[in-house]
Amino acid sequence: MHLEFPSVGATENIILASILSDAEIIITNAAMEPEIVDLQEFLNRMGAKVYGAGTNCIKIVGVKRLKEVSYTIMPDRIETGTFLAMCAATGGNLELRNTNYNHIIPVLDKLEETGCRIEKNKNNIYIEAKKRLKAIDIKTLPYPGFPTDMQSIFLGMLCSAKGTSVITENIFENRFKCVPELNRMGAKIKIEGNCAIVKGVRKLTGAEVRATDLRGGIALVIAGLTANGITKVENIGFIERGYEKLETKLTKIGASIYKER
Repeated sequence: MHLEFPSVGATENIILASILSDAEIIITNAAMEPEIVDLQEFLNRMGAKVYGAGTNCIKIVGVKRLKEVSYTIMPDRIETGTFLAMCAATGGNLELRNTNYNHIIPVLDKLEETGCRIEKNKNNIYIEAKKRLKAIDIKTLPYPGFPTDMQSIFLGMLCSAKGTSVITENIFENRFKCVPELNRMGAKIKIEGNCAIVKGVRKLTGAEVRATDLRGGIALVIAGLTANGITKVENIGFIERGYEKLETKLTKIGASIYKER
């Protein structure tokens, strides 16, 4: 099976559909994300025969049955990147534990490009941000390139950076749905085709905004953390789909945030 585009979801679904078949399936142009490797390790622990995850060619040999196992999933690399971006946007410093920096090298590189200082060792990442970030350019690409899931997050972070940033989205359409909401907070973002041109402003202003997707929603939270005044983000079901107990975690590191019941 050849994939026209190395889709993570398509790769995972083909693997899952094949493991209990009586066939031998080879996927070419497969996605290479760490989540695929983690899925392979989990399934093989159960008795599946999956080979090649992490490369663009994966082979699955069907088996008759799987067994029960206990398995600890990998750290969420996008949540890791989100908290790093939040810290960078607010000019703070933070140590993240129980993560894997090898999964987000392009994210760390771009944070350093904005002026942040990054230290990494084993399962920990430390970030120290400047008072105001420098503008950067970003192009999303399949793994191991800059992840599309981090694009909206960096968009929210760069609204108040010094200079003009250009973000080019090469993976998914409709990744800029949060732009009108960010502009309501005083951001200066213009969309040209698959590019967002972000002219950094000194300070955003709190406003009532609405999340329309997961990563765009968290971009609004990041903007709210940096803005003057109160920001109210509605439709947070999108955000909660990807971030567990977000308000509790942010409160512990100094944010003034609460969820309305």
